[in-house]
Amino acid sequence: MRLKLTIAYDGQAFGGWQIQPNADTLQERIEIALTEIAKVPIRLHGSGRTDAGVHAIGQVAHFEPPTQLTMNPVNWLAALNTKLPPTIRIMDCDECASDFHARISAVCKTYQYELSTAPILPPFQAGRAWHLPRQLDPTTLKDALALYQGRHDFRAFAANRGNESDDTDFKRTISDCSAATLTRGYLLTFTGEGFLYKMVRLLTGAAVKAAQGYLRLDDLADLLDQPDDLPRGKSPLCAPPDGLTLREVIYE
Repeated sequence: MRLKLTIAYDGQAFGGWQIQPNADTLQERIEIALTEIAKVPIRLHGSGRTDAGVHAIGQVAHFEPPTQLTMNPVNWLAALNTKLPPTIRIMDCDECASDFHARISAVCKTYQYELSTAPILPPFQAGRAWHLPRQLDPTTLKDALALYQGRHDFRAFAANRGNESDDTDFKRTISDCSAATLTRGYLLTFTGEGFLYKMVRLLTGAAVKAAQGYLRLDDLADLLDQPDDLPRGKSPLCAPPDGLTLREVIYE
């Protein structure tokens, strides 16, 4: 049996999703809980990595429980949540096909980024929104986001992870990139087939720079699909992780 988990977490206290040395990570916390329940080591496979400080409402992961256990998905759901801190919650547990893979089977993901333009950031938004009390121009913000839609080479909006090569594919398709107006701020939505390392934060940073009047839309557009024979520009700003949430992972 293979089980699919839908996971929500507040990422402020964690060093990101993926297990790494000297960091308290979400994957490790859940793997420890799985192992305590099953009494044998269990490997958890996530749909993708989220950075330190990034949140999730719809992260997806899968694992294979030991065959000798007779627990059903409802039992696993209850048992896991008793082993995890309140900032991590398993929202759903379902049996899935034996060939389902949380990362490989995903067809697209939706991230959301919250911007707060309130003069003073309310305490309950601390760590969950990027505080920008300087007024943003909403028309320019939406025009900047519209530039990202479609299929582009997003090399200028990818942080260096250290494993890039001449064969690395930086082309991605973004099907939706929009901004909804909040009472005092904006909620940005990014839906695409996949995202490069820190791509959403770099896209957000550049759009905010444009909306603040520090980056011309023409210059922002020039960062997309840059030719190989010219010096390459980079996004002028990486937004902080605070306002970023993995909203949903979509499967066929």
